[in-house]
Amino acid sequence: MAPALAEVVAVRPETGDTTSLTLRLVDGAPFAFQPGQFNMLSLPGVGEAAISLSSNPEEPQTFTHTIRAVGTVTRRLVSLRPGDRLGIRGPFGTPWPVEAFRGQNILLVAGGIGLAPLRPVIYHVLHHRQDYGEVILLYGARTSTDLLYTEEYLRWEEGGIRVMVTVDRADRDWKGAVGVVPLLFYQFRVDAAHTVVFTCGPEIMMRFVVYEAMARRIPSERLYLSLERNMKCGQALCGHCQLGPYFVCRDGPVFRFDRLEPYFNVEHW
Repeated sequence: MAPALAEVVAVRPETGDTTSLTLRLVDGAPFAFQPGQFNMLSLPGVGEAAISLSSNPEEPQTFTHTIRAVGTVTRRLVSLRPGDRLGIRGPFGTPWPVEAFRGQNILLVAGGIGLAPLRPVIYHVLHHRQDYGEVILLYGARTSTDLLYTEEYLRWEEGGIRVMVTVDRADRDWKGAVGVVPLLFYQFRVDAAHTVVFTCGPEIMMRFVVYEAMARRIPSERLYLSLERNMKCGQALCGHCQLGPYFVCRDGPVFRFDRLEPYFNVEHW
């Protein structure tokens, strides 16, 4: 797939190392995607990187990528300014199964930059709030300055989503919870038969999320994880993102846990 040309519309610093780029296709076409999918973003002479979409799928005239500067390509991407152009291939990947769980409770669990791939789910729920039961977001980061999208939490709560936030290390101004994200499971009750879990973040966090969910009798076929791997081609050709028999770029990034269980080490309760 040849890259389409996109232009930077807006740049928003999120944290010290993370920036959101809002883009539009230069040809003016809408960009349709589903929550959980990703694009391959490229800069000529620099390289290409797989980045999740983090914007509202109901508003396809523009689309957003939230990017953490951790390598050569991502550092150059976050340095772009409005009017700059880049290549786009996508969208790729399996989405969060939001349509399959209408009428159910949704538990979203994110750590750090892992909130970005879940943000489109939040927007989808807000647009279709009557179609879902209780929706809870558990989110955490290392410190309060590492939290993403903090200005949106109140709007999400006003839209009927319960937002629970924690940090690993608190400064003197932090008034919220302190501790790792899975500990938030102990602050509410779960209706296991009618709840689905979507989680994204560091793999060690997701292992404990799965453990806590299964300890509450949520079945493995109701647990969905979005995996981050070193995706290079986006088409299952290079093998960089292989996990067991799966290629994350083609078969993921969203996986149902019962498919991953033999390859994703979680101690059973």
